[in-house]
Amino acid sequence: MPVQTPVCNFGWPAVDFTLADPEGRRFTLADISGARGTLVMFICNHCPYVRAVADRIARDAVELQRRGIGVIAIMANDYARYPEDAPEEMTAFARHHGFTFPYVVDEAQAVARAYSAVCTPDFFGFNAALELQYRGRLDASGMQLKLDARRELLEAMIMIGETGQGPREQIASIGCSIKWLDEA
Repeated sequence: MPVQTPVCNFGWPAVDFTLADPEGRRFTLADISGARGTLVMFICNHCPYVRAVADRIARDAVELQRRGIGVIAIMANDYARYPEDAPEEMTAFARHHGFTFPYVVDEAQAVARAYSAVCTPDFFGFNAALELQYRGRLDASGMQLKLDARRELLEAMIMIGETGQGPREQIASIGCSIKWLDEA
């Protein structure tokens, strides 16, 4: 059953974290923060919503990084119950889609809970002061690519990078619920 993200809580401060990728490299919020903004997203490998947009996420991340916006993806699902989301599968998924940003695992789900993440994908766009300015969807395509769909996340993050402010009208992201450890 699809789940939608809540409305953007403008100005909410990013929560610091230290998470490792499947190879054991550790990343903090400071490590990945960009001079003009930061995109923190919660994704996973098995969700059909993420699978449908992974190539577009990778494409837009390259453009954002070029513009001084840091990007990180966090996988918070209970991968014991969803082995497609296991760390070794994350590496293959990132490689397959050409991720140019860290893809880290939140095994304890503490970061997902601190961010109040609810689904995959769930996007958190912060300005240079690490204040939340975007909590919307990637684009209007959803799981079926629409060639003329506005690139809403990209546009919002460019706006945030240039002005420090996100668009006041945002459409919620939709995806699979995060698979919490305590739901087993």
